[in-house]
Amino acid sequence: MANHEANASAQTEPETGSEAIRLIVSDSEPIFRVGVRKIVAVEDDIRIVAQVESAAAAVTAVGRFNADLILLACAPGESKTETVSSILAVAPTIKIVLVMTDPSEDETVELLRRGACGIVTRSIAPDLLVRCIRKVHAGETWLDSKGVNWVIEAYRAQASLLTSPRNRVKLSTKELQIITGVTQGLRNKDIAQEVGTTEQVVKNYLRKVYDKLGVSDRLELALYCMHHRLLENLPAPDGEMKPGAPTGQTAATPAAASGSNTKA
Repeated sequence: MANHEANASAQTEPETGSEAIRLIVSDSEPIFRVGVRKIVAVEDDIRIVAQVESAAAAVTAVGRFNADLILLACAPGESKTETVSSILAVAPTIKIVLVMTDPSEDETVELLRRGACGIVTRSIAPDLLVRCIRKVHAGETWLDSKGVNWVIEAYRAQASLLTSPRNRVKLSTKELQIITGVTQGLRNKDIAQEVGTTEQVVKNYLRKVYDKLGVSDRLELALYCMHHRLLENLPAPDGEMKPGAPTGQTAATPAAASGSNTKA
């Protein structure tokens, strides 16, 4: 079975069965790459199409090679979460399995949120690694029992935040305007134009809003707004755009126009 190095010149992939799982292996340690190559060499349905040594090379490789799955180990100093996001930006359909020494709860949850499909440790048995590759390729998520419990608890906590009554959070007018833009599906650049500021300022505001509301991304923010009716009947001075109103509309309700107290 032929293998290809992604840091070499582009090569033509060998003709094999069309159903073979096309795999990229990314790890800074040659012994791991060699080990994976030997493990999958005896498997007719898995074929390594590229091997790389760094996160940056992995991002390049997914753009060059038509792979189904990448086995990704980041070196110290390389951001796992950013690498996952960068890979999916280049190849949105590729499945990512992280290889980690001792994944923490926060890392596990965040990597799954970013789009990773599985996490394995370096001590994984060869037969389990092969099974992992097949399961993830088939659309499943691969975690050990501890990782599964972490993810379940994270979603339970998020569900509690979204559905349970909680103290009102004080948000500024500009924060509410930016939240409105997010719920309308606007990009940060477009929101910045709407509220008369810069894209970086919008990003800074969003980080503060996430911390205040206990959410981690735009989707969770939108769900929070829906469950808590955050943008309904927002007060606005006469003649000004109501923060919760779509672009091009002004406050139409007497309560909003008069500035009466409403839910934050």
